[in-house]
Amino acid sequence: MNCLPMIALLIACSTEKAEVQKTPLSASKKNIVLFVSDDHGKTAGCYGNPAVKTPNMDQLAAEGTLFTHAFATTASCTASRSVILSGLHNHHTGLFGHEHFPFHFRAYQNLQSLPVMLNKGGYRTGTVGKYHVAPKEVFDFETFITTDDLGENVNYGLADFGRNTVMMADACQNFINDPDERPFFLYFCTSDPHRSSDNDHPNRFGNRDEGFEGVTPVTYNEEEVIVPPFLPDTRECREELAQYYQSISRVDQGLGRLIQHLKDAGAYENTLIIYMSDHGMAFPGAKTTTYEPGLNSPLIVCSPDVEKRGVVTDAMVSWTDITPTILDFAGVKAPFPYTLLEGLEGNPAAIIDSFDGRSFLNILEQESPEGFDEIYGSHTFHEIQMYYPMRVVRDRNYKLIWNIAWQLPYPFASDLWAAQTWQTQFKQGQEALYGMKTVGEYIQRPEFELYDIAKDPHETQNLALDPKNVELLATYQGKIRSFQERTGDRWVLKWSYE
Repeated sequence: MNCLPMIALLIACSTEKAEVQKTPLSASKKNIVLFVSDDHGKTAGCYGNPAVKTPNMDQLAAEGTLFTHAFATTASCTASRSVILSGLHNHHTGLFGHEHFPFHFRAYQNLQSLPVMLNKGGYRTGTVGKYHVAPKEVFDFETFITTDDLGENVNYGLADFGRNTVMMADACQNFINDPDERPFFLYFCTSDPHRSSDNDHPNRFGNRDEGFEGVTPVTYNEEEVIVPPFLPDTRECREELAQYYQSISRVDQGLGRLIQHLKDAGAYENTLIIYMSDHGMAFPGAKTTTYEPGLNSPLIVCSPDVEKRGVVTDAMVSWTDITPTILDFAGVKAPFPYTLLEGLEGNPAAIIDSFDGRSFLNILEQESPEGFDEIYGSHTFHEIQMYYPMRVVRDRNYKLIWNIAWQLPYPFASDLWAAQTWQTQFKQGQEALYGMKTVGEYIQRPEFELYDIAKDPHETQNLALDPKNVELLATYQGKIRSFQERTGDRWVLKWSYE
């Protein structure tokens, strides 16, 4: 489906930023809000989906720049967040998979993270909601915003924020209004629209019949939702999508509440706001894969420094570009070079001398800027038992996926395995269709998957299997190998010793 006409229509409705009364609090400050949702694909009104209600995301896109070709580098929560907060691929950060129990992945101890660099550059830093990176001393913030910041007279009936994004936004008021003269960096991370962690309800997205205080429930029925091509159009899938949509609308309300607090504080007009997701939606075929629905994710950037509003750009950017862009906006210089581990100063592989990404700050007003035509992906783990390293190159014409452990069956995240969308098709056997692939094709993958992404956006025809494409395959294999060599990827050894 071509969503650009829909995007243009939505954005045309509002192309000017609302006038906000400035106060001395916001004068001359260059504040930053990085809003990261959890497992949100490009399911929003501004991305051409008329069924889901996301008025605040749509308004932010109307006032900023919407990226149609923005990509996570890995569709796994912790690994992706390490990329967002470092400007480095996860094989460079050491966070190859989840940090929480029992998986226990950790970043390299000397890694320089975005909040630490901003703090050293004169910013006060705060985070609220899902953290999901480690160790704390690497990804450190001055302020960890909790429910205590809501005040004594506020009672939401929850021990923590849970999935109440409105409550999260309210808790940020003290941080936003702090009289500290330094500009602020707020890292705002929701738990929506991730699937429920309740094993008794594996197909729910944290939705509760009684709702959340301060949040207006927005519900959907299965007939309303739009089933993307990579998913099966079944009753089970539609029911799960309706749950997913409800969770997205809850995220949207939190975004709107946070923006209102910025406006009330007189800080909105001086704040860079980035809305993004860690990666694609929590359905098999997206999350934990390197297929388009797993990596191609929402990115909306609203900068106070640009004149042109409501821009829709096809610039190809990735999550390695987020940290360089934010530092560029803040005017903070990164501390290069540095070693990832103490005692390895003499080892070139342990020395970081640049980001893996770059700033896109200067192209926010350009619909098709030159030089932003290629991205790379690197995935190794999700949960600890899910060893399945993949490396990816994608440009305007082709996309190559290298399934390094292709001899193994594709491993499933526990929540995705339990999803009725998957189980219904899986129980029908290897030849049953799951979207545009069979169950068997999804589980057992070839070593290389080469797609003509311009003509085959749903990745259905693997050109790597055709002998006529030997030279084309070799060209893109060379791109992946060069990428691995320049980013210190140890899996480059797999080209030669196995």
